[in-house]
Amino acid sequence: MSSLFAADVNVAQNVGFYIIAAIMVFGALRVVSGRNVVHAALWLVVVLGGVAAQYLLAAAEFVAISQVMVYIGAVMVLFLFGIMLTRATIGEESDLNNKNWAIGIPVALLLAGTLVWVIVDEFGGEVLTSPEEPMSTTAISDVFLREGLVPFLALSFVLLAAAIGAIVLARKD
Repeated sequence: MSSLFAADVNVAQNVGFYIIAAIMVFGALRVVSGRNVVHAALWLVVVLGGVAAQYLLAAAEFVAISQVMVYIGAVMVLFLFGIMLTRATIGEESDLNNKNWAIGIPVALLLAGTLVWVIVDEFGGEVLTSPEEPMSTTAISDVFLREGLVPFLALSFVLLAAAIGAIVLARKD
């Protein structure tokens, strides 16, 4: 068996991971290649749903439900409201992409290669082990609200600023 997979990992779980990952990659490509802003936002829902499904495969149900509620529920609704309130063209747009998009491909490949190199260099052939005792929802919330409280509040203000900005742009003067 390969060193990438633990001996006790189910083969069906690996197959499910790769199927969901392929759907997520396809959805991400549709997000960045689409010419319709609303369709791109809906493809982003597919990608974020795939992230939640990956959390379910990792037996992190609380994080998966949080992913669905926060990102698919709240952030995507905010994106769609922003699209509607800024009077973006709803149909196909021919000039949606930047004219220098070809420069982004090697930069993206370089970034992806660097990320893979750093992750492999840092973690190598380590195998994740299951915790002896599963964490309760209270323990998870304590971890998030202790170290992650300031970023959580900052994200709340960013989303509030985005909503106010969309309303200001949509107002008739």
